Amino acid sequence: MTGLPRAWILVAAALTVPAAAQDPWTGSGQAYPSGPVRFVVPLPAGGTMDIIARTVGQPLARALGQNVIVDNRPGGGGGGIIGTEAVARAPADGYTVLFIGNGFAMNPALRAKLPYDTERDFAGVARVASNPLVISVHPSLPVKSLKELVALARARPGELTFASGTAAGGLRLNAERFKAAAGIDIVNIPYQGGVPAVAAVLGGHTSILIVNVSETVPHAASGRLRPLAVTSLERSNALKDVPTVAESGYPGFEALMWYGVVARAVAPRGSIGRLSEEIIRAARLPEVSSSFERQGLSVAAMKSAEFDAFIRAEIQRNSRIIREIDLRAE
Repeated sequence: MTGLPRAWILVAAALTVPAAAQDPWTGSGQAYPSGPVRFVVPLPAGGTMDIIARTVGQPLARALGQNVIVDNRPGGGGGGIIGTEAVARAPADGYTVLFIGNGFAMNPALRAKLPYDTERDFAGVARVASNPLVISVHPSLPVKSLKELVALARARPGELTFASGTAAGGLRLNAERFKAAAGIDIVNIPYQGGVPAVAAVLGGHTSILIVNVSETVPHAASGRLRPLAVTSLERSNALKDVPTVAESGYPGFEALMWYGVVARAVAPRGSIGRLSEEIIRAARLPEVSSSFERQGLSVAAMKSAEFDAFIRAEIQRNSRIIREIDLRAE
């Protein structure tokens, strides 16, 4: 710097101040987040995805120092398309993100035309949790085990109906996988989420239910539903007396639902990184993980890059299964 005019030295020093004040997460002069973060949940309030978003959202808000708003946007044929499109069209600033489940990675294989490109338009932020499903029946159905249900379905092909939370999402896919494994013909009655599917069975509109553990537990405890089997390889802590599908005559059968967060693919990498770390930290808090366990959920954390790769692998896996069982969006 020797020989430079003093005025030049002062100007050069002044120009370096904004760079030093930059937020390390966004590369900008404004720290992320500087306002509320919106979780768009593309399914109705009260379901498993909604419960996860709200459970994680509370400690996340404290960590970020900003409100976390859960915005339910159900609809789109049960595949969460309306909520997903809303996020695809939202500003790519990391403030509006999407909660997703298995259906997100199924829609590309099920629907010839989507109002967004699943792989191009979104990037993984964090995987949060997973859970098995439960096959349950209304107490009026004369079966007390999965074996008895299969026998009844074989005796009355095409007559029995089951409620699932989507027309062609993860609940439906795994229900169809079990139907194929058991060699039975029961008719799917799709609903816009697990909560209305449960209500339909409780009301006697259909007699068989295949939904998440969390949506089954309270009604099993009251006797309004009779759980027959869970779809994990091990029994659920929330339903310890209920056998697995594998125990009930179908060795190796496993079907899990997973849940996580994605953002616009062009959102700032730093913002996604910050959000990923804080979401995973919140999910691993003892009060959150214990709340999950009571609901039959398990923390299944993945950071951004790992989750992004997982989603792409799930898209390929689901495409193969959907072709094999000839699943169609209704």
